[in-house]
Amino acid sequence: MRDASPQTVYLADYTPFGWKVESVSLAFTLDPHATRVRCRMTLTPNPGAPKQDFFLHGENLQLISAKIDGQLVTPDITADGLRCAVPDRAFLWESEVEIDPANNTALEGLYMSNGMYCTQCEAEGFRKITYYPDRPDVMSVFSVTIDGPHPVLLSNGNPVSTSEGRAEWHDPWPKPAYLFALVAGDLVAHQGSFTTRSGAEVALNLYVRPGDEGKCAFGMEALKASMKWDEEVYGREYDLDLFNIVAVDDFNMGAMENKGLNIFNSSAVLASPETSTDTNFERIEAIIAHEYFHNWTGNRITCRDWFQLCLKEGLTVFRDSQFTADMRSAPVKRISDVIDLRARQFPEDQGPLAHPVRPESFQEVNNFYTATVYEKGAEVIHMLKTLVGDAAYADALDLYFTRHDGDAATIEDWLKVFEDSTGRDLTQFKRWYSQAGTPHLSVTEQWEDGTLTLAFRQETKPSAASPAPAPQVIPIAVGLIARDGSEAAATRVLEMDQAEQSFTFEGLAERPVASILRDFSAPVVLDHPMPDADRAHLVAHDTDPFNRWEAARTLARKSLIAMITEGAAPDAAYLDALAAVVTDKALDPAFRALMLGLPSQTDLAGTLDQAGHTPDPARIYTAAEAMRDAQAQRLADDLAALHSDNQVTAPYRPDAEQSGKRALANAALALISRQDGGARAARQFTDADNMTQQLAALACSLRAGNGQDLLASFETQWKDDRLVMDKWFSLQVIEAAPDEAAATARRLTEHPDFNWKNPNRFRAVFGALAMHHAGFHHASGAGYELLTDWLIRLDPVNPQTTARMCSAFQTWRRYDEDRQSMIRDQVTRLLDTDGLSRDTTEMLSRIAAA
Repeated sequence: MRDASPQTVYLADYTPFGWKVESVSLAFTLDPHATRVRCRMTLTPNPGAPKQDFFLHGENLQLISAKIDGQLVTPDITADGLRCAVPDRAFLWESEVEIDPANNTALEGLYMSNGMYCTQCEAEGFRKITYYPDRPDVMSVFSVTIDGPHPVLLSNGNPVSTSEGRAEWHDPWPKPAYLFALVAGDLVAHQGSFTTRSGAEVALNLYVRPGDEGKCAFGMEALKASMKWDEEVYGREYDLDLFNIVAVDDFNMGAMENKGLNIFNSSAVLASPETSTDTNFERIEAIIAHEYFHNWTGNRITCRDWFQLCLKEGLTVFRDSQFTADMRSAPVKRISDVIDLRARQFPEDQGPLAHPVRPESFQEVNNFYTATVYEKGAEVIHMLKTLVGDAAYADALDLYFTRHDGDAATIEDWLKVFEDSTGRDLTQFKRWYSQAGTPHLSVTEQWEDGTLTLAFRQETKPSAASPAPAPQVIPIAVGLIARDGSEAAATRVLEMDQAEQSFTFEGLAERPVASILRDFSAPVVLDHPMPDADRAHLVAHDTDPFNRWEAARTLARKSLIAMITEGAAPDAAYLDALAAVVTDKALDPAFRALMLGLPSQTDLAGTLDQAGHTPDPARIYTAAEAMRDAQAQRLADDLAALHSDNQVTAPYRPDAEQSGKRALANAALALISRQDGGARAARQFTDADNMTQQLAALACSLRAGNGQDLLASFETQWKDDRLVMDKWFSLQVIEAAPDEAAATARRLTEHPDFNWKNPNRFRAVFGALAMHHAGFHHASGAGYELLTDWLIRLDPVNPQTTARMCSAFQTWRRYDEDRQSMIRDQVTRLLDTDGLSRDTTEMLSRIAAA
């Protein structure tokens, strides 16, 4: 029998905890299988809460003793916690429990990774450490004592004392339990320091396993840059004596913002030119910034309940995007964010996993760490800033930090700050938080007597999450490009708040080409019919980098759809426009590299589905390959120069300038390899002195069909580096032919270095398979069956990773009946598995209910 169906939790049912936790003292005696945790809490009745039973969360705990005011008590213990009669006054709660970190394979609570103790408590992992009111609105001051035979013993806050086998820590800032952290092990510290703008000295440490010391320098510099940026842009200083980061190999997420002790997936912090690509460096820089920025937007101000997750995550993603834009190229960052949004969040909005940015209910909170909460949540803040302007946004954020420091806040609190600061009524804007789905924005043009009228219509398809969506506030940034390529009108932000609305531009000498939704001013799907010649005009002349890229992407998408549905040839106008931009040396190489990109095959499948066509993954793959060949042929005379002119001879730096050149050179190499069988790529592989060039060359060689020797050489060179080997595993699946993708993944699971219990290695194989659109959705169904086999195996060990991988099935309804039937069979097989976790049951039930 499977576990009982998960219980649904509703936002509307929120009730404050009946007691305030004034202070917490935790004492740990570490042992792999029998760690003892002693907890002392001082509690007082909460006058703002209704009368309720005294309940503490707890899972997989062996209770040794419980006391109230020093007297032993016998609580009523259930699978999810305990209840106990308590006095109607302030009292002292004491408990002692025993836990088994070594067998905690779910990687929640206190667990072990390669002999090191570490924690992951967000969202509800602290209840696996001790009995506690494990909810984000219960905030308290923590003191921690750790006893264990380890050279490094870390927790939140500032160190109080350290001796052999013992360390004491105190965090003066009240925090919820999900921000608690503990690390103990044999670690080496890469040290640094930072002086805040008020003159406080902060000690910085990046703790790693022995042997990883050479991969810490970039992370340390990224941390310092983040601290400086947050002071300069948001006025936020750091507030403890030290800031620690620890790299952990076994981690479900990218990183965690625990107060003063950030715990990172090793892949999100360790970097060196030889082992990390430019993309890795940029990702590491962004994640370090993200977790540091949480110190204020997440820690000092946290969320009242998990329905408000977007309050801390959406705002912090927006802040880290601003940071990356300032550190690197703002246009390239904006385009990259939109590519990611369309690849991850738009399919979520279009399928059975659709939910509002702030959900109204959930069964397992871990399943709402989604692109909708994070990336769409950030886009909502981007819109808000666009609507109120930069200065008003800065004033509102200052008020937010002043008003809510130390609070567990809500979306209502967040919007009220903007209403009070700007005088705007944001009642309708709040629908962005409460409605699921991606609005479709269509526009028609009318030109008459020097006046251009743009008539807009917005529509959001009903879904189970939002059956009757209402019109939303949509900021539409519009510019006008004259026929000579100059700007006929500077960017103007139109504020649409009705289902249908028109705007006029008057006094124009000639009909311009409208550049609509500049900088992707709202997360919508834009339908703007225009002649291909006008679209090419935007590619050539639009002063908004995003819309210049978007015009090329739209031409490419239109041509690809015609190739898929009609058997058409690649569009010559698109290829000519592309060539003009890519060969323009005045443009940023990183931007030119992005221009060479095509819509993803998943994106094309979604476009076909929305247009009423049943997408055929094989036809989509064939069309994409044909378009790549056409690009290579059209640019044949330019590719060698694009590759050679953008070689970097200076010592490696992962900065925007060098990274952009390598990106363009490698994009050119990918097209060259279609013509020379990978010969130039093989030379680059041999000559490469950094991972960016080596891995790109290996990918091109594999794609050309002659990379097996290089693949073996790569394995021999890097077999002892776990993060590089993740790349080795992933690349083979990504570059496999569609009819070989599942077989390649299956073969890799038999490799002695395939550790399926490690989330990074599991995702390297099966995340790559799920992203291989034509391979995963191959007509044989082999991809569906293989993934299901392994999800059944993984679920009892790591429910979080299993549940997230289930999203590979979320778009099943868009495909033909045979594929639908095969996916349905595999989802049913999973749901019928005995003992299926709550995490996975919820995800699959929502997918199956579509």
